[in-house]
Amino acid sequence: MGLSGGVDSAVAALLLKQQGHAVAAVFMKNWDEDDDAEYCPAAADLADAREIAARLDIELATVSFSAEYWNRVFRHFLDEYAAGRTPSPDIICNREIKFRAFLDHALAAGADFIATGHYARIARTPAVRLLKGIDARKDQTYFLHTLTQAQLSRSLFPLGEFRKSEVRQLARDAGFPNHDKKDSTGICFIGERRFDAFLARYLRKNPGEIRALDGSVLGEHAGLMFYTIGQRQGLGIGGLHGGSGEPWYVIDKDMAHNILVVAQGVDHPTLFKHGLRASGLHWISGQAPSPPFVCTARIRHQQPVQACTLVSLAGEEGDVEFVQPQRAITPGQSVVFYSGEECLGGGIIEATLES
Repeated sequence: MGLSGGVDSAVAALLLKQQGHAVAAVFMKNWDEDDDAEYCPAAADLADAREIAARLDIELATVSFSAEYWNRVFRHFLDEYAAGRTPSPDIICNREIKFRAFLDHALAAGADFIATGHYARIARTPAVRLLKGIDARKDQTYFLHTLTQAQLSRSLFPLGEFRKSEVRQLARDAGFPNHDKKDSTGICFIGERRFDAFLARYLRKNPGEIRALDGSVLGEHAGLMFYTIGQRQGLGIGGLHGGSGEPWYVIDKDMAHNILVVAQGVDHPTLFKHGLRASGLHWISGQAPSPPFVCTARIRHQQPVQACTLVSLAGEEGDVEFVQPQRAITPGQSVVFYSGEECLGGGIIEATLES
């Protein structure tokens, strides 16, 4: 059991014990790049994990995959931001650390399965399939879409049939001290930080112009890596004479000229696109569909699935067209495909397509 110190993995471990499994736990601390005596976000989590393990009478070991995390996850994270894209580190972290390094570690130790506190389900007949969690607001299949049938066949998701409110109640009933602990929202294994300051430690700032669609200069940005498509906060653009008075939003990044392009209005038409091109497409079944393939997809976690068609497919690249235009399609993020409750797979958004 991957025991993180949070309420979800704690209840997942409780459920496995109740189901009669022989459970051992592992606490993964994979980031110590800037930890010191004053700031070590994993310390409190480890203390919580130890208390849960003691209450459940299960063995808890600590393990570090720091080298794997740096080489397989964090380097990619930095490369993507340096290229002006917006990556999803949790997706890479699941693929490379939790369901690769951790899985290999557990199997080598003699385990039959690994388990995590993800809100998702696994169907094992007639074939191994990844299904949405019952709690639509917590469903985490978006972050798990790169897994293979082999990885899923060795994995357990005890929380897939529960809602978050039920999980917290189970934790209260069990007397877990972390029953009301806040959900983690920071970077996988790194935690919550002031993001711009954190990123600036590793990438050089390169300020440039902020321009409107008509080419007028509105201000200066701190560096294109600090901004993402659809972003409103942190632009530093106040009310301008002759403007509409609506907030400004990022609509594009001109990497060649280091220009941040913005427009006014949350529903500005340039924010909406009918299609996208994706690369690195992965299909959980191991078999790609034949286009045109009608399904649903989401382009960000917790977004309701959207009707679409995979209109073309060439190797690991494909073009997707949506029935309704999608707001703020962002290169570097993932598009994830579904058929009903089943998560089929997905890929990395490379570019938007005009209708």
